[in-house]
Amino acid sequence: MATIKPFPALLPDPARASDICELPYDVMSTAEARQMAKGRPDSFLHVSRPEIDLPGGTDPTDPSVYAKARENLDRLIAGGALRRDEQAHYYLYRQIMGEHRQLGLVAVASCAEYDANTIRKHEFTRPEKEDDRVAHLEVLDAQTGPVFLTYPADDALDGLFDRITGGDPDTDFTAPDGVRHTSWTVASGEDTEFIESRFDSIPNLYIADGHHRSAAASRVAKRRDGGGGSGLFLSVLIPHDQVQILAYNRAVRDLNGHSADEFLAALGQAFDIEESGLAKPGGKHEIDLYLQGLWRTFRPKPGAIDPADAIRQLDVSILQDHVLAPLLGIDDPRRSERIAFVGGIRGTGELEAMVGGGGFTCAFSMHPTSIGDLMRIADDGGIMPPKSTWFEPKLRDGMFCHQIS
Repeated sequence: MATIKPFPALLPDPARASDICELPYDVMSTAEARQMAKGRPDSFLHVSRPEIDLPGGTDPTDPSVYAKARENLDRLIAGGALRRDEQAHYYLYRQIMGEHRQLGLVAVASCAEYDANTIRKHEFTRPEKEDDRVAHLEVLDAQTGPVFLTYPADDALDGLFDRITGGDPDTDFTAPDGVRHTSWTVASGEDTEFIESRFDSIPNLYIADGHHRSAAASRVAKRRDGGGGSGLFLSVLIPHDQVQILAYNRAVRDLNGHSADEFLAALGQAFDIEESGLAKPGGKHEIDLYLQGLWRTFRPKPGAIDPADAIRQLDVSILQDHVLAPLLGIDDPRRSERIAFVGGIRGTGELEAMVGGGGFTCAFSMHPTSIGDLMRIADDGGIMPPKSTWFEPKLRDGMFCHQIS
């Protein structure tokens, strides 16, 4: 059973929402955030990346940074940029990015169910990143960025949400990146009860994106013994058949002492290789390599992978286990400075540019991990390799906040 609850959200002023709501804090550098927020006092980056309002070089984890975040949040509330809903509600949040659209339910989920693995995970978290989110949450006394959860699609919920979104929205704007963001309040008590009853029959939720945010919420809930709203965490729940996962590509600085011919010969021991001219794999278990100005497609030879092992048969695992570690000497991609990870949103042209003049020798274009693989691995208690998934579009910070006291 998946427990979700309505809550009185802190919402943006609809007339100013396009200038308030921002991309998540962790998809940009401090320098990029500073430039994006320049001349825009209502930008939520003043809350999510508050070091931009302090002298250059300030440690983003310095206590003064979290204090500035609280000061800026209070300022946005006092100035009317953000307002607290008068009652607890569910909300609907639709995003349209090109031909793709996804519609999520905004709610608060249970920290206890996160701890019990009713809410499934598929990634390890890093202690220093958890610590940062805990400090941010504690000082703000609010969760200001949602965890992206997914669940098995439910026709009855889809039908209800389609009906509600046929009405006038609360907020509707198109961001500078072309993504349209629209929200509605679920105002009917009958609809609210129906939503809760349907989720009562859904056995598990799955974290798509936001492992550090959910882990931090769990830690704060334990510190506060679940007091106030601390036992719940801000979430956007999107049915699995609307989730869009893009590739998470790789670029490598050198061939670990091999010549290009030696590397290709070694690669051919485990893979069938052809000069394809392709920059985007046509399907699962195809990986495209850009080297010396040419694209090649390589596929595992029969027997090279175990199809029964859900983790080992992921394309990112195949690349790591058979290429990056044994041939290129990259045993720990999380910490190696010889590899860069490139979100699929940046396109394969970015890979060619990195190899052509960006200090990299080769690049790998990946086929996206499927949502089915993610859910299956999470159900088995498995952990996916780092940088396995890139979700688009990104949920905006500042669209909904959960004040926990």
